[in-house]
Amino acid sequence: MQSEDKPEGKAKQPSLLILAAGLGSRYGGLKQIDAMGPDGEWLLEYALYDAARCGFGKVVFVVRRSFREAFAREMESRFRAGIPYELVCQENDVLPPGCAVPADREKPLGTGHAIWCAHGVVKEPFAVINADDFYGREAIGTMAEALAVLPEGMDPHHFCMVAYPLEKTLSEHGRVSRGVCRVSPDGLLENVEEHTHLYPGPSGVVSDPGTGEAEIMDPRERVSMNLWGFTTDIFPRLEEALDTFVLEAETDPKAELFIPTVVDTLIQQGRARVDVHTSESQWFGMTYPEDRPRVQKALADLTEAGVYPSPLWSPKQV
Repeated sequence: MQSEDKPEGKAKQPSLLILAAGLGSRYGGLKQIDAMGPDGEWLLEYALYDAARCGFGKVVFVVRRSFREAFAREMESRFRAGIPYELVCQENDVLPPGCAVPADREKPLGTGHAIWCAHGVVKEPFAVINADDFYGREAIGTMAEALAVLPEGMDPHHFCMVAYPLEKTLSEHGRVSRGVCRVSPDGLLENVEEHTHLYPGPSGVVSDPGTGEAEIMDPRERVSMNLWGFTTDIFPRLEEALDTFVLEAETDPKAELFIPTVVDTLIQQGRARVDVHTSESQWFGMTYPEDRPRVQKALADLTEAGVYPSPLWSPKQV
């Protein structure tokens, strides 16, 4: 498929890695395959539509074995973006040699592990997104442009991310967790600080960890929504992190290896540089069941405005 929106002259097209293995515990179901668009589209299909028009050459889905076959069947009938896709499984027994976690652990090992699970099929610079988030065409396009010039084989490694203003990432129906980014004057990520209880208040965004020390935050603070850009240099670093993490996972059944933690550690060690790009797109996602009507309305409004067709994969679009 060709599109006038695609960048031209790129020697190596990036891949899009979609994390779709989460259990959706707060939402209460498999929100990755919940009908959201006017014609029953999944939320992740809008990212696929945007990626196909912004120069991505391949899509890789990270899923669980338990719904891999059903997911593959659905994608076979739905996905008509004209670019190839693959599925890889994130399971707790898929680990580097010599690593293991307790056999009775049920909780996934986190986004860092999910990305590492794709190391066998991703051989080019790639973006990472969550399956249950809407990022917007502008943000996906910004990432594609950043990946096109991301140098490989660098020491320190060179990565990138697209951040959002905090005020554009909140839910009206409960508290959310966000990684607040500190960015240097020259646009490099200095660190990511996790805030786990954020919600809109009358005088700003409240960060209240429940310790009696609530903080009012600047609504324009930049936060990570897991829109990262990596070269394949990240895979051996993730393997190193997993070697250490499995020791923690042996005693803490809820421990997870989060990708912001891995990146932050590399930055503090002087082993990575991360360019921060800011998107003014309106992010929205499915954290709570009550978010569903708002997401459906937002997608309907974008369709009504002509940003997306309905149905999304109409014959004239492929």
